[in-house]
Amino acid sequence: MGPMPDIPLGRGVSVPEAELDLRAAKAGGPGGQSVNTTDSKIELRWDVAGTSALSEAQRRRVMERLGSRMTSAGVLILTGSEHKSQHRNREAVLARFRTLVGEALEPPKQRRRTRPTRGSKERRLRAKKQRGEVKKLRKPPQA
Repeated sequence: MGPMPDIPLGRGVSVPEAELDLRAAKAGGPGGQSVNTTDSKIELRWDVAGTSALSEAQRRRVMERLGSRMTSAGVLILTGSEHKSQHRNREAVLARFRTLVGEALEPPKQRRRTRPTRGSKERRLRAKKQRGEVKKLRKPPQA
C-alpha cells in the first residue's frame, strides 16, 4: 500500500490519515447473528492537542467547539455502527469527521453593528410608557 492520503477539511486544512486511529470493534444493531462475530463498528480517534495539521488558533477553536466530544487529553472520539459492513461504517465515520471538524474550523461570523430603527425606538418608548401606567394604577389614589 502507498503513502496514506490526507483528509481535506476545507479552509486549506488537511489531516494526514496517519494521525487518525481507526479501530474496529464489535457492534450492536442490525446484522442478525453475524453481529456477534464481526467487528463492524468503527471508532475514530484523533489527537487534536498533538496534531501538526492545525495552527494554534485553529486547535483552540476546534477544542472549544468539539470539547464535549473529546477526552480530557484532547483526543476526539467518533464512532460509527449504523451500517452492517465495516467498510461503510468507516466511510460514514470519516464523512462525519470531515463535516464536524470542518464546521468547527469555520471562523465565527463578525457581528456588524447596526443602529436601532426609528420604529424600534418608538415601540420601546411606547412599551416603557405603558409599563409605567400599569405601575401607576397599582398605587392607591392620592387624596
